[in-house]
Amino acid sequence: MKLIVGLGNPGPKYDKNRHNVGFMALDHIASDHGFGAWRSRFQGETSEGRLGSERVTLLKPATFMNLSGQAVGEAMRYLKIEPRDVIVLHDELDLPPGKARLKLGGGHAGHNGLRSIHQHIGEAYRRLRIGIGHPGHKDRVAAYVLSDFAKDELPGLDDLLRGISDGAAALANGDDSKFMNAVSARAAPARNSGTRPERVEKAAPKPASTEPPEAAAPAAEQSLTDRLRALSNRFR
Repeated sequence: MKLIVGLGNPGPKYDKNRHNVGFMALDHIASDHGFGAWRSRFQGETSEGRLGSERVTLLKPATFMNLSGQAVGEAMRYLKIEPRDVIVLHDELDLPPGKARLKLGGGHAGHNGLRSIHQHIGEAYRRLRIGIGHPGHKDRVAAYVLSDFAKDELPGLDDLLRGISDGAAALANGDDSKFMNAVSARAAPARNSGTRPERVEKAAPKPASTEPPEAAAPAAEQSLTDRLRALSNRFR
């Protein structure tokens, strides 16, 4: 059994916020892999299904970001699983949009959701850090993470979320390399498939004549004169 947690804030006001990209990723996984309907459990919303050989519970805490650990701790105790069976999907300021990285353990780097989870289950869980970029100054971070993705960021975001969903079975089964390959195939597809349009060879243009255009006229006139002279000689 695996518990995959997406971090965010509950309610339609926050749906498209950068801080809610964890919720967005879970929605893609649930939809693409035929998970059951969302229902209220463990101080959050859960959906159950299978990813590859793993039974999986998806969890979106409804406690707001800075109390996310309450829901995660309650779900973990009920499911009788260890921190190593928990995978948390969250926004990451230190990665550019369109990028994602896996991590096991480590600090929370000031992320309020991770800070809360640390307090309830420790740090020995896996995380998928989903890049949202940085506003450039720490004083702008709070407003930035609670703002919606810009319109020009949405195509890249959609590719990334589809890649995460494509690789979800590998993520649940601990095949990190296969998972990251699935993400890269969507978020950074090869620019050249290896086939190129056949090159059409064009015939080389004929070199322009170097003879002046009027040079041919005197020759034609001389030929006509010779014929008239020959005809005149016949009647003498």
